[in-house]
Amino acid sequence: MPADVPPADSSTAVATPPPTSSVDRYFAITARGSNLSREVRGGLVTFFSMAYIIALNPLIIGTATDAQGLLISGLTPTPENQATTIGMVAAATALVAGVMTILMGVVGRYPVAIATGLGLNALLAYVIAPTMTWPQAMGLVVWEGIIILVLVLTGFRTAVFRAVPRSLRAAISVGIGLFIALVGFIDGGIIRKPPGTAALELGIGGSLIGWPMFVFVVGLLLVAVLSALKVRGALLISIIASTVIAVIIEAVAHVGGRTDANPHGWALNVPTIQDLVALPNFGLIGRVDLIGAFAGANFGTVVMLVLLIFSLLLADFFDTMGTVVAVGAEGHLLQHDGNPPHLTGILVVDSLSAVAGGVGSVSSNTTFIESASGVAEGARTGVANLVTGAAFLLATFLAPLINVVPSEAVTPVLVFVGYLMMGGVRVIDWDDIEDGLPAFLTVALMPFAFSITAGIGAGFIFFVVLKVVRGKAREVHPLMYVVALLFVVYFGQGLITALL
Repeated sequence: MPADVPPADSSTAVATPPPTSSVDRYFAITARGSNLSREVRGGLVTFFSMAYIIALNPLIIGTATDAQGLLISGLTPTPENQATTIGMVAAATALVAGVMTILMGVVGRYPVAIATGLGLNALLAYVIAPTMTWPQAMGLVVWEGIIILVLVLTGFRTAVFRAVPRSLRAAISVGIGLFIALVGFIDGGIIRKPPGTAALELGIGGSLIGWPMFVFVVGLLLVAVLSALKVRGALLISIIASTVIAVIIEAVAHVGGRTDANPHGWALNVPTIQDLVALPNFGLIGRVDLIGAFAGANFGTVVMLVLLIFSLLLADFFDTMGTVVAVGAEGHLLQHDGNPPHLTGILVVDSLSAVAGGVGSVSSNTTFIESASGVAEGARTGVANLVTGAAFLLATFLAPLINVVPSEAVTPVLVFVGYLMMGGVRVIDWDDIEDGLPAFLTVALMPFAFSITAGIGAGFIFFVVLKVVRGKAREVHPLMYVVALLFVVYFGQGLITALL
């Protein structure tokens, strides 16, 4: 038995049969109490549990525009160009997920799959891209991955992990969840901004009217019921079923796309059967500008860019640590120190996945908690990743199918993901103002200000200030002071620019 695979007890270690081959020895298949059939089943379950990202990421990345008003493909946001862009994002999403999941299996030898991170893509699409070009935004993602890789290789990741208090780490996750849920409600047409007002309202005139809203409600009910019944792949099943319903409705009722004259129409894709299989278009690969965002930037802009990278890093970093530990706990794979085996390899691949996500123009890729579903099915080693990754690679040929899926069939999943991310509130001490108020500001400002960075910044600043005024300055990690000061500059950059 490999030294890095902890036995449940000493008797288990004695009873473990020897490896049957070099492949078995490398992946520790027998040592972890698994076999090839269990790994294949687990890998497929993981894929079907997280395949929704192939439909969801294009909805976020493929429909948002940058500071020049262009889609990530470089095209203007016409319906035809948007459909083309969505297909390109879907193909690139599946490709990067497939390659990096296989790499995680080979290097990390751990049953955790990788794909574009929810929350990370929302931060990129709605906060970062509107301030620069899409290639420049993807350049920041690449830098984020490089920085995380350096932190991993130098061992500094532990210092970063310990610097941010648990309450703020939890609040960041919860706030991103609410942000994602708000995006889901808006893109699904459930929450809208009435013309001529700054407020939001439910549906149209306070009512849920029209077939697209019906599909959204059905989709949300489906994902809720299936999840309550612990059906594996509930999110994907909900998207598929809702899409089928939407296609039937469009064929019969001819709802059409949403316009000012047709507010009851489909928000993005009109669900009609088109070409479902085609050679993938990988035109987004390599559309990255590593230095454009920094070229000619003034002091305030540089501070903003540093904080944007830090926001990406922070969200990615803690999400990964939580995921690998949770998946390991599900499969009883953690070592006696609470960490999974091959931790450095796992974190290195995760860092490279962020880089690959930027190079692939699909946003930072990271580990997926849905991998726990495959572990529950029996996956214990990196062999399951080979299966999951191969399935993602095959899915690149189904990218045109994404243009059939209306946003109303996908956005209920965003709302449900927001619910799942709310669980972090239970670790926050709401009775202690030092923990509770910074956490509240982090959670509240993300959806209310429609800015993940604003939420993180306010939480950091108030945490440091409250600790100092209560005479607990020594309890604050030095890194927190640095970051809080940077956020002060970030919030005051308008005033600073005016003074300079």
